[in-house]
Amino acid sequence: MVAKLSVCIEMVFSELPFGERIHATKRAGLPAFEFWGWSNKDQEAMLRAKQDTGLALACMSAEFQQPLTDPARREGFVTGVRASIAAAHRLGTKTLIVCTGNELPDVPRAAQHDAVVAALRAAAPIAESEGVTLVLEPLNILVDHKGYYLATSAEGFQMVEEVGSPAVKLLFDIYHQQITEGNLIANITKGLPQIGHFHSADVPGRYEYGVGEINYRNLIARIDELGYQGYVGLEYRPSTSSEESLRRVLAALA
Repeated sequence: MVAKLSVCIEMVFSELPFGERIHATKRAGLPAFEFWGWSNKDQEAMLRAKQDTGLALACMSAEFQQPLTDPARREGFVTGVRASIAAAHRLGTKTLIVCTGNELPDVPRAAQHDAVVAALRAAAPIAESEGVTLVLEPLNILVDHKGYYLATSAEGFQMVEEVGSPAVKLLFDIYHQQITEGNLIANITKGLPQIGHFHSADVPGRYEYGVGEINYRNLIARIDELGYQGYVGLEYRPSTSSEESLRRVLAALA
């Protein structure tokens, strides 16, 4: 088995008009693409490019009012998830990325944790009935996302367990978790049943595989051995041309 790779066209091929990035992904020999927000995109152009190339849309972001740490945002979150699911059906993906938003000052973390779980529980039945998976993403707060609430995979896995729905899983971002906690293979091995998507980039710099310290050949081989069936998103900043950076990724895995 070989991991299915998905190109994040928000970061790779960013020099091209958005619709052309899907064609560039096809020319590079990759089977899927992904992006962040959907409401600011030319969805008809994306659909045409998707149909022309035959590529899969691995995932995109759910759009809603953050932060989920604030219980007052729960209703808006559910409304945003409904709209995002409709867009997901239209564009042809079954995976939506969910972020917690920032930590609230002067509010106990336990209360904020509970608010995130309650929001996900409120949206879970909708996702279940629509055949969509919400993937909750921890981000590093040391380099890129200071103030963000959810940093560790351990708390993320705990939240997923507390929600208790097959439609809510974790997005394990290898780049962010290497910065936050390391111990990648052990944490992935233990948590794989709760992982619905991966993001990846090398550390430091958030560049393509082979530029930094992560041994992606060993890591992806382990993910394959564990029987993971989903996509590994290439969400990195190319240190060279986009085409050459993708060649480097494939060479690092060869």
